[in-house]
Amino acid sequence: MTTLISAQYKPTVWMKVQKNYFKNWRSALLSMMCFAVLGGIVWSIVDWGILNATFSSTARHTECYANGGACWSIIANRWRVILFGLYPYDEQWRSITACFIVVATIAFSCFPVFWTVRRLSLIWLVGAASFFVIMKGGVFGLSLVSEEQWGGLALTLFIFVGTVLIGMPLAIMLALLRNSKLPVISKVTGVIIDTVRSLPLISILFTFALVLPFMLPDMLVGEKLYRVIAASALFFAAYQAEIIRGGMQGVPKGQEEAAQALGLGYYQRITRIILPQAFKNALPAMINQFVTTFMETSLVTIVGFFELLASANAAYGTGEWNFAFVEVYFFVAAIYFAFVFALSRYGAFLERRMAN
Repeated sequence: MTTLISAQYKPTVWMKVQKNYFKNWRSALLSMMCFAVLGGIVWSIVDWGILNATFSSTARHTECYANGGACWSIIANRWRVILFGLYPYDEQWRSITACFIVVATIAFSCFPVFWTVRRLSLIWLVGAASFFVIMKGGVFGLSLVSEEQWGGLALTLFIFVGTVLIGMPLAIMLALLRNSKLPVISKVTGVIIDTVRSLPLISILFTFALVLPFMLPDMLVGEKLYRVIAASALFFAAYQAEIIRGGMQGVPKGQEEAAQALGLGYYQRITRIILPQAFKNALPAMINQFVTTFMETSLVTIVGFFELLASANAAYGTGEWNFAFVEVYFFVAAIYFAFVFALSRYGAFLERRMAN
């Protein structure tokens, strides 16, 4: 009976709009002003980017701006530079294939049916190995392409995924160590975390990429790309560790005490009681850190890598196209938005799922 009544008096869309935006005359006036401003912005973008835009691949400066709209001709002519960077032209099919592999691996990881340690490990092992083999080459008849030639979207995704895969386990370990009951371990870990968090990411990237080789023996130096990923992972882990520790502090003390009373060991208490609830408590902040990390991949350009944004700068850097930088940045912003928006929506899905 209660369900029937609630279904009968369920508010319509217009009732919700009226309640939220037109509750009284002040609210209605403010809403109309905001809608007018937003409508004007949307119309300006549509008029500039679609209605009066030039899409011909042969158009240049004078022809492009004859109608006063955007010049998408630069995307038609320079999209390979933006998406693939310095990767060899004849092998760029490998770069786009590697991007699809990363996206597919992330997509499979998002389905609850794969949320077991064995399945996730298998998915990421196969995905990472496939990505590396296709991008690097040197086997299966693929020509060898050094890491210095990687660029564009594939490099951005590789840095982001590498940062998360290395940084997330490290963050959990740091959070557990800082939460340790042994004062020495807790304080030393706290000093490490606070030191990393007090430094700008740019300085850490610069140190790992350019300074660290002078401090290590040649056998430990490795490729600059992997040192940069290690630096990014360390920075990510320091922030994520504090987020996880905050989530652990939100778990009632009685939870762990009850687990101890049941005879559960430390590993079982952490993996089955503490961490699942800590992740639930800290999920919004964790997703925000993932989003921030993805956007911060553009900082690797300071140490000589042509990721997506640096490749975009190179695309309009020639004298023929230096007038169309707005269109290039708009195109790159759309790519960043697609990935970040998908990540944030998945985070919202996880919040709803965990709430139930």
